[in-house]
Amino acid sequence: MTNTATQLASALNSRPVQGQALYAAMQNLRAEQPRLRAQDVAAQLAVSEGELLACRVGQDVVQLRTDWQELLPALLSLGEVMALTRNEHCVHERHGHYGETTVMPSGKMGLVLSPDIDLRLFLGGWQSAFAVAEETARGMQRSLQFFDAQGVAAHKVFLTSQSHIDAWAPLVERFAAPEQSAVLAVEPAAAKPAELADSEIDVVDLRERWSTLKDTHHFFALLKHAKTSRPQALRLAGSQWAEPLATDALPELFTAAAEQQLPIMVFVGNEQCVQIHSGPVSNLRWAGDWFNVLDPKFNLHLKAHAITQLWRVRKPTVDGVITSWEAYDAKGELVVQLFGVRTPNTPESAQWRELAERFPVLAAMEA
Repeated sequence: MTNTATQLASALNSRPVQGQALYAAMQNLRAEQPRLRAQDVAAQLAVSEGELLACRVGQDVVQLRTDWQELLPALLSLGEVMALTRNEHCVHERHGHYGETTVMPSGKMGLVLSPDIDLRLFLGGWQSAFAVAEETARGMQRSLQFFDAQGVAAHKVFLTSQSHIDAWAPLVERFAAPEQSAVLAVEPAAAKPAELADSEIDVVDLRERWSTLKDTHHFFALLKHAKTSRPQALRLAGSQWAEPLATDALPELFTAAAEQQLPIMVFVGNEQCVQIHSGPVSNLRWAGDWFNVLDPKFNLHLKAHAITQLWRVRKPTVDGVITSWEAYDAKGELVVQLFGVRTPNTPESAQWRELAERFPVLAAMEA
């Protein structure tokens, strides 16, 4: 990093530096390390990715109105796009049309249920939106990027060679914010409540309520009632409902599913958005510590060494027991979740269940 960039980055630790000063620091850093990803640039400059993008307003970025009820359905006009949702350790990319979009009257929740792009949107946490048109080594790249109150990326939509490029300018013009600011106000994240000690959890009640679940979506209410985190609930549920697995079994499950061409559901999300792939996976590749799915319509990039807990989870429903695999990081955050593909009101695939149950329980836990 140049002296100027270093000085500006250091200054960010003592006072907010945005706008032109942040833009200059970004330009200096990118000149020295042109292959850095946006989140890495932001990390080195000690700002959020949202703040980093906002400093480019008036250059190659336009700030958009946060009218989700109009903006999100309008994305269908762009044709085929690539939807991207990520968390700290996993990136989920899916090509398709941003169709069948529903935003609830409250504006706090949304759904996209098209055949290729399947999203659960927690819009109450979405705070800003930008249209980006930047020159890259591969040519012009256009995207719409959405951020939460901390400036953390909630979701991104990229145009591709199959998109309706002629719809881009009218959409940006229609939703451009009346006032364009190169400064994005961000808020500190609220502290998460400390996990209760296992001895403070009513394990008998937890297991009883788990055994009477009727729908996988009721699991969130179960956690709230029990006052547990997800990993703690899995730890206390008992082997009938949750079993720990060796973390290196996760790539093995993907490999086995690919060999069988077994349709699976791959959930990746953050606090503001969950993105789902439903279908087979085929082209699996390692790149250093990253495990990747590189299929034409679906890409997954998983930082495999960041997975510290892997669980096989069973939840009873009116359609029978539903089996999933859940991977967590060292902070107890859910990184990726896998299910077998199934339609509503039908039992899960016997082929998926056989595969999910094939892997042995973690030996250390058996002892």
